[in-house]
Amino acid sequence: RDFFQQVWLAKKDAINSDLKQPQSGVTHRQIPQSILDANTGIQAIDRGIKELYETGYMHNHVRMYVAGICCNMGHSHWFHPAQWMYYHLLDADWASNALSWQWVAGSFSHKKYIANQENINRYCHTQQTNTFLDNTYEELGAFKCPDVLTSTSTANLTTTLPPPKTIIIQHTLPTCVYHFYNLDCTWMRDVEANRVLLLEPSFFKQYPVAPHTIEFVLKLSQNIPGIQVYVGDFHELMNQYQIQPQDLHYMEHPTVGHYKGVMHNRQWLFDDVKGYFPSFFAFWKKGEKQFR
Repeated sequence: RDFFQQVWLAKKDAINSDLKQPQSGVTHRQIPQSILDANTGIQAIDRGIKELYETGYMHNHVRMYVAGICCNMGHSHWFHPAQWMYYHLLDADWASNALSWQWVAGSFSHKKYIANQENINRYCHTQQTNTFLDNTYEELGAFKCPDVLTSTSTANLTTTLPPPKTIIIQHTLPTCVYHFYNLDCTWMRDVEANRVLLLEPSFFKQYPVAPHTIEFVLKLSQNIPGIQVYVGDFHELMNQYQIQPQDLHYMEHPTVGHYKGVMHNRQWLFDDVKGYFPSFFAFWKKGEKQFR
């Protein structure tokens, strides 16, 4: 995730479109209905999608399998299916999710990724046969879109935020603003401060998440002593409570470039490995020297 976040920092909104080269073989920008309905006929895939809906989690292998089926068997452009998966994940990270989908789809890698039924059986502990994936990789590469993936639709992805409430700001104290990508209860914990979790409607319009994700975020925020929740955009918070930029502190992230105040740097896996790397292995090769 550090690698993907570094790509996001370097490329900004460019990660929302094909990053290295156009995804080939695209016929539509929706998502197969059988994926939405967890009705592909692949037992491990359907079970994984149901688990995603119920728990907000999905095994990393299954995430790749689903992306491969959508993009490389169903010929979906990666963006909307990636939005759908991000929407339901409790560990939602747009950089990791979007760029992983691009890696599978071949727009952030040299080749497309697909798993056949034998591979899925091995890693998902199933023994299924006679599915549209029960073929060699050479055969799968020559297939047209299976019938079960031809019906497509657009997923309804909207975020429901808590109703706005009045908060209390003591102007003699600094104000620490937390956001979707910073719920670190140890950040500035030794400083007496106003602590505000900012939930911006504009952010969630661009990056929508499911109700269980918002509930998860609110529960996690309770680990921050004295946290107050403000629903509104950043400039509204500043104006409504007359907070001066020099009194406001926030954690750096690609989604908070419009914040004003004192920016704090995140902790990274590697202190000296920053910037854009064209592949994870290029990033890791430089970073592992620190371990050695």
